[in-house]
Amino acid sequence: MDTAIAPRGCPATLHVPLPSGEQAAHQARQAAARLLAQEADACPDEVADDLVLIVSELVGNAVLHADAPYALTLSLERGRAGIAVSDGAADLSGSHRDALRKEPGGRGLKIVRALGADLFVSPGGRGKQVIAVLIW
Repeated sequence: MDTAIAPRGCPATLHVPLPSGEQAAHQARQAAARLLAQEADACPDEVADDLVLIVSELVGNAVLHADAPYALTLSLERGRAGIAVSDGAADLSGSHRDALRKEPGGRGLKIVRALGADLFVSPGGRGKQVIAVLIW
């Protein structure tokens, strides 16, 4: 994994290419937790926990509903964070390829919003980014 963490400063930024399987959310959570530990003075512990959950939900949604390649970018400064998860699916319609699946689910973005994050979707060259912004 080619993880890059910018030197301490404002904002601290992390960029991690993610694998295309089940390990993507796990690796994203670990990388986010490392950055949050390194920049512990930038946000309270309860906010750090929320940020790790938001990362997990966004990456899980990308793996479940979109194509690879996946990547996580997290920018953190005192009082705010931006989380961007990129994927290889250019479809911005919101229709999911697994829309008829029978398993429980469909709450990921509701959880992200309930934690207070604003959500945006931005088209990219070969896919899109789902961006969450959290201010505390």
